[in-house]
This record gives sequence, C-alpha cells and structure tokens, in this order.
Amino acid sequence: MNEKLISNIEELTASFNLIPTTRKSELRELSISIKEDLANDNQSRLIFVCTHNSRRSQLSEIWMRTAAEYFGINGIQSYSGGTESTAFNSRMVDAVKRFGFELEILEKGDNTVYQQVMSGQSFGPKMFSKKYDDTHNPNSNFIAVMVCSDADQKCPFVPGAQSRIALPYLDPKAYDNTPDEQRAYDEKVIEIGREILYVLSLLKTDK
Repeated sequence: MNEKLISNIEELTASFNLIPTTRKSELRELSISIKEDLANDNQSRLIFVCTHNSRRSQLSEIWMRTAAEYFGINGIQSYSGGTESTAFNSRMVDAVKRFGFELEILEKGDNTVYQQVMSGQSFGPKMFSKKYDDTHNPNSNFIAVMVCSDADQKCPFVPGAQSRIALPYLDPKAYDNTPDEQRAYDEKVIEIGREILYVLSLLKTDK
C-alpha cells in the first residue's frame, strides 16, 4: 500500500467511535457471517449489490478487499454487481483515487474496465459495471451485501447467496453537478471505508 492510503486508513481506524451504536450492531452481523465462512471453508466471498453497480457497490468492493489486506486476513474475496449494468461512475473513480487507492484503465469505453493496483501489482478482479449474477462473480456460496435500499427492495432473494445482509448507504449521486459534488463523494469513501474497516477489525479483536 502507498503511504497516503495507509495514513488515511489509520485515521479511519482511529475513528470507529463515530459509527452509531445501532449501525455497529448491523456491521457485527456482517462480521459474524464472514467469520463463520472463514472458520468453515477458509474463505469468504462477498458480492456488494446496488442498483447500477456504479458507485456504492464498486466502492464497497474496493474497501473490503483493501481492508482484508490491511488487517492481514486471508481468504476474503470481494466482488460487486447491480440489478442492471451501467458504468463505474467517473466521479467515484476520482474520489477513490483522491483517497489514495490506485486504479488503472484496462479497457476504455462506455463501461470502462478498471483494475485495482497494490504495490505495483494487479489486485483483485477486473472492475466494471455488471449485474450481480454476471459470470465474473461467484454464483453460489457467497454473502450478498445490499448497499442501497432500491436494490434491497428489488432483490428480496439473491440466487446463490448463502446469506443476505442489508447495509444501505445514501447515494452521492444526489450531489452530482452541484458545488458539493466532490465533498459528497469524498465523504462516501470515508463513511463506507470506516464501516468496512470496523467489520474486519472485529475479526482481529474477536470482540
């Protein structure tokens, strides 16, 4: 990890007190599911689901993979998908880069394909907007994490999922083309990052 990313992650791990108590209970549910997976199969596969697979689900995928690397937890595989496909939104791409993540473009187009990079090496699967049941994602034995209320309502059942957890986040899209656009996206990177780091910190502390 680069120094900027490590520094920003350390700031977030020092701010778990900002997560509301009720939200911590929901996050513990996800942590318990991951822990059970790792205990049973030495792996845990998660698909983060949102309507367009363009912002929150892509961001959550990046964060889960990165948090596992940061805490040295092996066996966690992170993916994302939507109820429809669009594109990994360029505003979110810019926001994750501002935070310190490294992404490279593999294929430019209407649905540009990205690759997360860590220490100069490809890190994780190719990233592009896709449906949750795309062939690039697992089709069984995975945790479906619903990160927007719309997808949660439209997909009360996710085929192949061993468990389904709702962790909705407000969409920064509401601030597109406004003076607060960049702030909203940067804050979403921080919010989701803090919570996913908290989820995996529970695996390390066993509390």
